Amino acid sequence: MKKILLTVFVLYLSTGITFGQSKKEKQVAAATEQLRIAMLDGNRAELEKLASGKLSYGHSGGLVEDKPAFVEKIASGNSDFVTLDFAEQRISVSHNTALVRHILHAKTNDGGKPGEVHLRILLIWQKEGGKWKLLARQAVKIGT
Repeated sequence: MKKILLTVFVLYLSTGITFGQSKKEKQVAAATEQLRIAMLDGNRAELEKLASGKLSYGHSGGLVEDKPAFVEKIASGNSDFVTLDFAEQRISVSHNTALVRHILHAKTNDGGKPGEVHLRILLIWQKEGGKWKLLARQAVKIGT
């Protein structure tokens, strides 16, 4: 009886791990992590690869950038992340579109001026040519 219970318990755990996220959700989570690392590193090639040509990148202060402006700002170091963490991430996929919500915590050094940001982020990913591309991003300040 103990072996049966142990087997059922192990199957339950493995099922929860295996089926906790769909294949698409895992792919979107991986693309989001690649974006985080590319932003932290200022990696122009990765940012270009991950962003859709139709990117609309909204900042919490109201500025909206297209793909070239977004890539240039980060790759040039004008927007410099010293640390960059995404917390409380939730992913929802519908066909070839995915919504990712998380809280962004970062230390920055924009123009040599140290700072800290804490924002709620909405990312919209769309599958283009078999790859997930960042189509839109909107940030809002966290209310106190």
